[in-house]
Amino acid sequence: MPPFRLWLAAKAECPSQVGRTDQPSATIAISNHGAAMFSRLEKLYRFVDQTVADIASRYPEAVHCRPGCADCCHAFFTVSFIEAACLANFLDRNRQIVASQQTRAEEAAAAFEQLVARGGDPAVARIRCPLLGDDDLCLAHPVRPINCRSYGTPTIIAGKAHVCGISGFLNSKRYPAIDLAPLQLRLADFSRELAGEEFAERRFPIAWVLLRLDYFLPRPPGRQP
Repeated sequence: MPPFRLWLAAKAECPSQVGRTDQPSATIAISNHGAAMFSRLEKLYRFVDQTVADIASRYPEAVHCRPGCADCCHAFFTVSFIEAACLANFLDRNRQIVASQQTRAEEAAAAFEQLVARGGDPAVARIRCPLLGDDDLCLAHPVRPINCRSYGTPTIIAGKAHVCGISGFLNSKRYPAIDLAPLQLRLADFSRELAGEEFAERRFPIAWVLLRLDYFLPRPPGRQP
């Protein structure tokens, strides 16, 4: 059972940074423990960003990602432990985000629990990310996970091609696609090195990071989450 299942069940009844003037630091601030892992994660993020930029430069008419679009911010997905830890470390240094998004995090967590309870299809679920601001801009854009970074371009998930529904990519044409499988394997390796084998394959909703920030913060070696 996920570590927060019973805790969140009790909560179930609760209800690009372009243009921001109040944006938090655009750097990934890291603590001493886990610094090497976060550095490797940042390199992986840069690789994905460059790949997305290359596809966008080749097919500008098809990539419709713009600040304020936020379509991907309503798609349901989970993150690896290393990505959750990176988010937690960022949010720990920007506690005003945690405070302002508390209600939305509770709502998103409750929606996730309800989806799991009824056996809903995550692929079609629509749950607003609790890190999406009132202006439809991401409050943690510098440390957004890989799924967020790659959403607007063709991707391959479990051997099948997927693409954003509001993009301009056509079924009648062939395009380069980002295979998420090797990226997820790298994230699992990072998570294993950071927190142990138990956390290598586990996935977490972003709402849980906001609601249990301390759980995901990097710890001294030998201390499990």
